[in-house]
Amino acid sequence: MTVIPTVDSANERSAQVWSEPGPSGLLKLHIAGYLDSRTTAIAWNEAMSALQKSPVQRVVVDASRVEYCDISGIGLFVELSRLQHKAGGELDIQGLRGEFRQLLDLFDPDAFPEFPAKKHKATNIAVEVGRMAFKLWKDMAVLVAFVGELSLSMLRVVSEPRQIRWGDVARAAEKAGVNALPIVTLISFLVGLIMAFQAAIPMRQFGAEVFVADLVALSMFRELGPLMTAIVFTGRSGSAFAAELGTMKVNEEIDAINTMGLDPVRFLILPRIMASLAMTPLLSVFSGVVGVCGGSLVLLSLDYSLVTYFNEVISAVTYVDFLGGIFKSVVFGVVVAGVGCLRGLETGIGATAVGDATTRAVVSGIVLIVVIDGVFSVVYYYLGI
Repeated sequence: MTVIPTVDSANERSAQVWSEPGPSGLLKLHIAGYLDSRTTAIAWNEAMSALQKSPVQRVVVDASRVEYCDISGIGLFVELSRLQHKAGGELDIQGLRGEFRQLLDLFDPDAFPEFPAKKHKATNIAVEVGRMAFKLWKDMAVLVAFVGELSLSMLRVVSEPRQIRWGDVARAAEKAGVNALPIVTLISFLVGLIMAFQAAIPMRQFGAEVFVADLVALSMFRELGPLMTAIVFTGRSGSAFAAELGTMKVNEEIDAINTMGLDPVRFLILPRIMASLAMTPLLSVFSGVVGVCGGSLVLLSLDYSLVTYFNEVISAVTYVDFLGGIFKSVVFGVVVAGVGCLRGLETGIGATAVGDATTRAVVSGIVLIVVIDGVFSVVYYYLGI
C-alpha cells in the first residue's frame, strides 16, 4: 500500500491517494482528504498513474474518507470512470457522501468523448506564399478604407474646427513631440558627429575637409533628419498610440463610444493625427540643426572655425532642401500616427493582443517609412530637387 499526499500549502488542506492490489482482476483505490481546485491537480495525476500501472477488469474506489469535494474532484471521479469504461472494465465508487454523490450522478462518463489532438496539415511554399499575398492584399484594402475615412473626418474638421477636441490635441502633442526632444537630440547629435568624422578622414587626403559641412548639412536636412525623426516617432509614439487604442479595444471602451453614437475616429484618432502633423516637422528641423551642431565638433578639431563651418552650411543648404525635408516629415508623421491608430483598432482579444498590435504598428510604420522615403528620392530626382 502506497500513500501519496497532496498538500495545499495556502490553507494546509491535503488529499491522499493510495492503491491496494486485491484478488485477480481487482484494484482498490483509496482517495481521502480535500479535493479542491488545488489538491485535485496532483491527486489527478497520481490516481491516473495508479490506474494505468495496474490495468484490471474491476476497480473499486473507496471515497469514504473524502471530506470535501468540489467540481474538480467530481471531474476526477468522472474521468476515472470514463477511462475504465473505455478499457472495457468496471469502476465502482463506494462510500462517497450523499451531497457529493448527487453532484456526481449529474454527469455521464460516456458523454465525454476523448478528442484526439488536431494535426496540422503540412503546407508547401506555394500555399504559404498565397496566404501571405492574400493577407497583404487584405491589409492594403483595410488601409485604403481607413485613409478614406480619416480624410473625410479631416475635411469635416477643416470646415467645422469645433468638432475636434483641441485639448486632446495639445496633450498628444506634448507626449509625442515635447517629450521626444531628449532622445531626438541625442541620436541626431551623435549621427551628425559620426557622419562628419567618417567623412573627414578620406576628405583630408585631398584637403577638402571643409566640404564635410556640406555633406552633414544636406544629409541631415534632406534625408537623415526626417528619416531618424520618423523612426524614433514610430518606436516611441506610434507604438504608444497602438497600445492605448488596443487597451481601449480590449476593455470594450471603443464599443461603448460607438454605442453612445460617437465617432471613434473623430474623438480618438484625429487628435493624435493632428498632433503628429504639427510635431514631426518641428522635430525634423530640430534634428537637422542638432546634427549640424554635432558635425561642427569634428571641424573644430581639424582647426576650422565655427564661422567658416556655418558659412559653408548656409551656402550649401537652400530653401528647397529645407522645405523638401519638412514635407517628408509631414508625410512620415501622418503615416506613422495613422498606422499606429489603425493597428490599435485592429487589436484582437486575449492577453497578448495589445502586444501584438504594438509590434505590428512599429513594423508596419518602419516599412512604410522606408518605402515612402524611396518614392520621395525618385520623385525628387526627376523634379531636380
